[in-house]
Amino acid sequence: MDQLTPTPSQAEAQATRRAVVDLGSNSVRLVIYEGENRNPLQIFNEKAVLRLAKGMTSTGKLDDAATAQAETVLHRYAAIARAMGATPFDVLATSAVRDAENGAEFVKRLAARLPEMRIKILSGAQEAELSAEGVLCGIPGADGILADLGGGSLELVRLDAGRIGPAATMPIGVIRLADRAAEDLLKARAIVTAELDAIPFAAEAAGKDLYVSGGAFRALARIHIAQTGYPLNMVHHYTIGREEARDLAGVISEAGRKLIERMPGVPRRRIEDLPYAAIILRRLLRATGAARVVFSANGLREGWFTRLLPPAIRAEDPLLAASRDLTRGVIRDANLPPALFGWTAPLFPSETPAQRRLRQAACWLSDIGSHEHPEYRAEQAYQRVLRQAGMALDHHARAFLALTIALRYEAPPECAFLAPARTLLDMHAARRAETLGTALRLAYTLSAGTPHLLAGTGLTLGNGRLVLGLAAANGVFAGEAVLRRLDRLAQMLGLEAETELR
Repeated sequence: MDQLTPTPSQAEAQATRRAVVDLGSNSVRLVIYEGENRNPLQIFNEKAVLRLAKGMTSTGKLDDAATAQAETVLHRYAAIARAMGATPFDVLATSAVRDAENGAEFVKRLAARLPEMRIKILSGAQEAELSAEGVLCGIPGADGILADLGGGSLELVRLDAGRIGPAATMPIGVIRLADRAAEDLLKARAIVTAELDAIPFAAEAAGKDLYVSGGAFRALARIHIAQTGYPLNMVHHYTIGREEARDLAGVISEAGRKLIERMPGVPRRRIEDLPYAAIILRRLLRATGAARVVFSANGLREGWFTRLLPPAIRAEDPLLAASRDLTRGVIRDANLPPALFGWTAPLFPSETPAQRRLRQAACWLSDIGSHEHPEYRAEQAYQRVLRQAGMALDHHARAFLALTIALRYEAPPECAFLAPARTLLDMHAARRAETLGTALRLAYTLSAGTPHLLAGTGLTLGNGRLVLGLAAANGVFAGEAVLRRLDRLAQMLGLEAETELR
């Protein structure tokens, strides 16, 4: 086979690549996804800031220079999608294009120049629904209000424990709001207040969560992450309390450009948008009564991707799917994780459903370091789990799973690289991760990573004892390493260790 000829696996991956362009009021972004996974896997992401909506409030039209730039950018995006074998190639046009007098004409020119693109002008309701589906892709049980902020519009959606409720779209995206207020922040506050007061379901989130999506909101999160020294530099699932969010929004809305420029973590292309995003966030907190703000990296594009998935994949548990996807082709025996899940169950008789899911995910991840260098196995496995691309993992889950897996590989409990996970976990969660990691280490020592050998062993608890049962005929014996790790696990549980031949 020629070295330049794709292997069958490469050809299969290319056959499942999909490209989508978010043709927004502020930016135009191409994302290419690979595979049919419950958690969308991005393999390419490029953005151009064109500010199509700039000046639309007074002219009613898309700017000619910006549309010319957009045509050039989309021509490049089409070439990239073609070269990467991504199909379909969809363009989702949002607020600026649907509201502009010359929006339909612009789309007609694009279609004539780039016939391989499928261009759809989304209504406000369609944009809101896709954004909600994208957020639920990464936060399946979201309960509260979703606020998706673009350059031209703000979409609000009521989310009821993972179900999509009523929605509304308002012409107060950061660019349009600045235009409507003639760049007067006091006028901008009044405009946002009036728009939100007209939304009947906004207050239904009182005491619940406000889920915020969109580049300007994510920029606010990055500033807060940098200011607070937060140990995980990830916006998705970043969560702050109501008062912290109010303080952040208040500081940004009143800071002025020069002070904002000096703030750590500020994306330079978002500087002029940040005061308006901060005003909108603060008004949202007042209108909704939300107790927390949860930032989402998901939105319109992930909603589009989710709709293309087969129903069986959409129905998967995203946490467990992420764990299986991360270890596909890496773990030595795919039958072992379910066996480990049953084997570790006696240690956690009172676990909640959420804790049970995390334990199951940890069992799937427990052999992720099998191909790493032995000297760096614990740290490499820890970093892969903590920083994985799985969108359904909140920061607590990342920290719990990463700490568990590091200790499964016998990382020293107080070593420096574990600090981010320990910072993110409370004492009880950290202790649970330590116990599970120690138990998994014992299981691998007993079984050599095979379900057959593991089946000849079992743990029982009772009368102040942790008993390891061994089937004498199964090739498993209690050597020095087994006894040492069993003792350690028993000490963590406050029990005496015993072995028993069966």
